[in-house]
Formats: sequence, structure tokens, C-alpha cells
Amino acid sequence: MMDIHKICNMNKRRKKTTLNKEETLSRLGERIRQLRISKGYTSYEYFAYEHNISRAQFGRYERGEDLRFSTLIKIIDAFDMTIEEFFSEGFD
Repeated sequence: MMDIHKICNMNKRRKKTTLNKEETLSRLGERIRQLRISKGYTSYEYFAYEHNISRAQFGRYERGEDLRFSTLIKIIDAFDMTIEEFFSEGFD
């Protein structure tokens, strides 16, 4: 059995990283907005409409509001990207 002091010391040495939900959602929204613009869409409404995504919801996503993973996959697919490509910028 391992000594409790050893376990505590091991836990102290581990670098704990936590995600800030608001900051991560903001980055996600900014990435979505940048990609939409790079695809030539000046309006999020046109992009959402053409890709069968709720226009109101898409606007919220660009503002950094919460979204479901399945919706994110649909958005990434609309950009004709892989998940790896999508997260390759802005998420270090």
C-alpha cells in the first residue's frame, strides 16, 4: 500500500489545468465567426440559412454562447473541415 504522503506529493507535482468555460466559448465563437467570414459570408444569417442551421442559434454561437457538440460538428462540417483543422488555430 502506498504511503498517503507520497500520494499527496504526487498530486502536488501534477500540473493542473482548468478550462475557463466563458473564455473557451468566446474563442469558439470567434473561430466560427472568422471561418464564416473567410468563406465569404458577410452575414451569419446567410451562412446559417444555406447550411440548415438555426440563424438565431448561429448568431448566439458566434457570440460565444453554449452549444451542443453535435451542433459544433455540423458547423465544422459546413466549413468543410475536420475537427483537427477547426481547432488548429486559436486553441493553444
